[in-house]
Amino acid sequence: MGGAPKRVVVVGGGVSGLVTAYRLIQTSNGTPIDVTVVEASRSAGGKLRTSEVAGIPVEEGADSFVVRKPWAIDLCRELGLGEELVAPAPGRAYVWARGGLRRYPEPSAFGVPASVEELLRWPGLSRGGRVRAATDLLRPRRKDEGDESIEALATRRMGPEAARVLIGPLLAGIHAGDAAHLGVAATFPELRRWEAAYGSLIRGARAAAKAAREREDSGPLFATVWTGLSRLVQVLTRALGAGRIRTGELVEGIERRGPGWAVRAGAGTLQSDAVVLATPAFESSRLLRLAAPEAAAELTGIPYASTAVVLLVYPPATAERLPPGSGFIVPPAATDSGGPGPTAITASTWVSSKWPREEHAGRAVIRCYLGRFGDDETALERPDRDLAAAAARDIESASPLGCEPEATKVVRWPRSMPQYEVGHLDRLARIDGALAPLPGLFLVGSAYRGVGVADCVRQAGEAAERVRAFLAAPESTPPRPADPGVTGDGADLEQEAIT
Repeated sequence: MGGAPKRVVVVGGGVSGLVTAYRLIQTSNGTPIDVTVVEASRSAGGKLRTSEVAGIPVEEGADSFVVRKPWAIDLCRELGLGEELVAPAPGRAYVWARGGLRRYPEPSAFGVPASVEELLRWPGLSRGGRVRAATDLLRPRRKDEGDESIEALATRRMGPEAARVLIGPLLAGIHAGDAAHLGVAATFPELRRWEAAYGSLIRGARAAAKAAREREDSGPLFATVWTGLSRLVQVLTRALGAGRIRTGELVEGIERRGPGWAVRAGAGTLQSDAVVLATPAFESSRLLRLAAPEAAAELTGIPYASTAVVLLVYPPATAERLPPGSGFIVPPAATDSGGPGPTAITASTWVSSKWPREEHAGRAVIRCYLGRFGDDETALERPDRDLAAAAARDIESASPLGCEPEATKVVRWPRSMPQYEVGHLDRLARIDGALAPLPGLFLVGSAYRGVGVADCVRQAGEAAERVRAFLAAPESTPPRPADPGVTGDGADLEQEAIT
């Protein structure tokens, strides 16, 4: 035991990179590990960022994590944040359909109604659309085991209208994506399992809704840190120690040097035994162009969507004017579903309802999301005042408050949302194969096997295990590849942008 410490460089200081580094320094299994995190921006944390608007703390990126995926909540408790964990106020979500806000059918799971009776009464679909959706109970199982898009599966089972209004917007919205391109295998494999096990999405949703009710009896489905997710970043960086994190340094490239790696960064070259790239896929592609050109080409093929978050704070006595619930989703081309409505935003969270605080003082606090894959991204390049005005107009058209917001803030997230397109898991297998001959090189982050906070924490822990195993093993022993079957598996129903 003991000896000279092994050196690991983690490129990227988002939650994936920070947790990977933290896990590496926790225990070395007899192999001392010296970790350095290199982050291009001026501060660590990536898309976990809390700010204030009109004196009210608000999240600029993700606002919570899924409790049934225990990795994030376990990390918070491990770091001493257990007393700061809170659950959202109960409330249902809406979708803009047929000219108005319609509450999602209850019960439902992933937008799929669990009750045929409720489906046939739901006013968000035309009569023909409701009848077509109900035929899901009669349709044969799909025999082809290959991947397919969310839209293809939902249309095949429940018809184009249900796919466009009920299922597609909810599931694709998590990735700010297009349901016609996102693959089921990497995003919501539950849908495939429902069809295989129950022969019907409706029956599968019924079983999932029952399980969800049982989970609600034992605790909340979502949680966050009361003081903001930036608090998680602060505690993580403190646990790592300031000397291990170098911010404001762009990594220019990596290359093999002897048995290890050389990482060329702003302040010089770092020698390491292993490198973890916790960067977006396109950045990892840039860094691997010379060392692993085949992997770099595959990484370039993972597309991204650009998004923006508009935070709106309204005057006092406006919170009570919001409908009861947590927010709403806007399908693409919403004006096709019954009348004029929101045209700029893709979704909205009623923060003052979902996460009530004394600081709200009766004011409606709303987060709006703009941008989805395939849209004209030049729309997001408009000035902040134009984006804020467009979001406020959409809020007024969907859930009128009768006044203008008293404070606004626009947060832009360029190329922030990776798209798990059809065949994504096959692409990951090819990337793993291309990296196999390069010992000591690892990838982690939201581009691969889950975009939510909990999924990124899980992936980071798995990456740290692989790095430790590599450093402790004989030189001839290859690192264990990531499990290609582990994906997001049903992420939070909140748009998230995590790296």
